[in-house]
Amino acid sequence: MNFTGANILSVDQFERTDIETIFTVADSMQPYALRQKVTRVLEGAILGNMFFEPSTRTRVSFGCAFNLLGGEVRETTGFQSSAIAKGESLYDTARVLSGYSDVICMRHPAEGSVAEFAEASRVPVINGGDGANEHPSQALLDLYTIQKELRDRGRSLDGLRIAMIGDLKYGRTVHSLIRLLCLFDKLHVVLVSPEELAMPEMYVEPLRQAGHTVTVSSDLANSIGGVDIVYSTRIQEERFASKEEADIYRGRFRLNQAIYTQYCEPNTVIMHPLPRDSRSDANELDNDLNQNPNLAIFRQADNGLLVRMALFALILDVADQVDHYSRPVTWYHRRGV
Repeated sequence: MNFTGANILSVDQFERTDIETIFTVADSMQPYALRQKVTRVLEGAILGNMFFEPSTRTRVSFGCAFNLLGGEVRETTGFQSSAIAKGESLYDTARVLSGYSDVICMRHPAEGSVAEFAEASRVPVINGGDGANEHPSQALLDLYTIQKELRDRGRSLDGLRIAMIGDLKYGRTVHSLIRLLCLFDKLHVVLVSPEELAMPEMYVEPLRQAGHTVTVSSDLANSIGGVDIVYSTRIQEERFASKEEADIYRGRFRLNQAIYTQYCEPNTVIMHPLPRDSRSDANELDNDLNQNPNLAIFRQADNGLLVRMALFALILDVADQVDHYSRPVTWYHRRGV
């Protein structure tokens, strides 16, 4: 694809070579994300961060990614703080705010809303999550994390063995990730969930058609052996009709160190898009996993910064100029592991 000026709305836009381009640029962002260098390549540019649904990591990491490239960020959070609460249409909002921004990141609870907004926008739009539909930048950072974790073990994405666990019906992160995985070869995908929260067939069938092995299960213990990645997701409470309905499924697939030791291979990587639900009735990934070196959830979050910096650099056509506008960091900064 031609990234310059492009909207990023769906992972279906990408071919394998596009993924490789994004990941190469993401690798080059490491010195800036680690505060080893500063760049001002986007000085004067403005990101409109429009989040009409709760977010911590996605909203803040998009803003930080833009800041680290030298740009400014303006934010709108929640419907009540926007003119949409007064009845303004997405079309009007897009026409106005795209006049104030050079690129917009948007999250909205309605499926298809970000694409509708992008049609009216005068600047590129990145989908930060539209309901239970897609979350393309999360899928990219997940895949980038998987690649880095496997590369450290002398492996590639081809031949990946991955178990996706939890709410696979409403989890937009796994919906986007599973579509990206179709671009690679000889995968073994295990889908672990209650029957009522199974991965929709529209996402499963393309994997089968591409020749990958797909196993569907509701048994956690017998599904996490023999995989490279265990990718856990939380129950998407906000997608259910009530909290009580969501509570039926909460806590069904808990992973702790004892279960990991008993059933997983020693180097199995543990991932989660965050936030993990650490309440006692859920406890998806137990705190006793925090010292497990294969727990990659925080490396995963860090990688989001790199991938989102890469997207901005490619969309605004400055990927080859970042180093030209760089200088050493002038402040004390301790970057921990």
